[in-house]
Amino acid sequence: MGSVKDLEVVKKPTKTQMGIGRFHFSDRYSVFDWGEMPDHIDGKGAALCLMGAYCFERLEEKGIRTHYRGLVDEKGRVVRFDELEKPTNVMEFHLVNVYKPKAYVEGKLKYDYSVYTSRLKNFLIPLEIIYRNGLPEGSSVFKRLEQGLVKLEDLGLDHYPKPGERLAKPIFDVSTKFEESDRYLTWREAQQLTCLTDNELDEIKAILLKVDETITEVAAKANLVNEDGKIELAFDDKRRLMVADVIGTLDECRFTYQGLHVSKEIARIYYRRTEWAKQVEQAKQKAKEQGVKDWRKLVKVKPPKLEPELKTLISQMYMAAANEITGKKMFDTPSLAEIMKNFVKA
Repeated sequence: MGSVKDLEVVKKPTKTQMGIGRFHFSDRYSVFDWGEMPDHIDGKGAALCLMGAYCFERLEEKGIRTHYRGLVDEKGRVVRFDELEKPTNVMEFHLVNVYKPKAYVEGKLKYDYSVYTSRLKNFLIPLEIIYRNGLPEGSSVFKRLEQGLVKLEDLGLDHYPKPGERLAKPIFDVSTKFEESDRYLTWREAQQLTCLTDNELDEIKAILLKVDETITEVAAKANLVNEDGKIELAFDDKRRLMVADVIGTLDECRFTYQGLHVSKEIARIYYRRTEWAKQVEQAKQKAKEQGVKDWRKLVKVKPPKLEPELKTLISQMYMAAANEITGKKMFDTPSLAEIMKNFVKA
């Protein structure tokens, strides 16, 4: 399925009917679109699974349609979060078709999105839909502004932001999902690529706002600030929008605790200092200019492993965040406050 979770197909979708799938969340992790990294983070998969399920159930209470069906417990039963007695890393959901744009080279690498039409149903929309409530250090917005890839007015900003700034109202952003490197789009470009109607585009933004508000409420229970996050959407067999993939986790969102990152950003910060990360950045740029499909082949060094102490702290962070976000102690680990103090010491 991907670098951090595996897909089990229980029942295949057809062109007209949804199927049933199961995500098996692993302890693998990925940064900078690289794919599987050299370490595994203990407890991460189950923690992500439980956070995602909890947030899906909160969304459904607010009338938001999702693809979520339940969690698979140790006896193989599909249950709700409150019925779960032990952590699980398996989530069941309604499965739709995945159509990928075709890559081709015409001077540089391009993509053909003609498979998507306004009549197509029962498929995953090939976009990552992003909300930003704040701009913590490391946010891609700063790099895009510096490089002239986006203007202040495109983001709805009336001034140049500072790292750590909270926004008066959220910024909504959108990028590609199935291209070799995520590419930010304007909303008009996203609409044209995927053949969305004006009403559907408005509905996507309305859903994004409700997801953002729900995750903000859930995160606040753990004294976390919901800085930004992404969602994926699908059309069901009646071309009705539903929230897909997984939401509200430390991999989909960037949370902070008293200004400290509580998300995958901690691993990104560690790797940004490495020669490997510099080569990744250069390879992506070179591939873009030369029309190379797989930029990873241009990277000559392998990513290093995490330092053992940092790896342990990250593992504890995932499990503690799951305990405190869901309000149910499913993992035997110190409190998030205690773990974050140790991050400062480290």
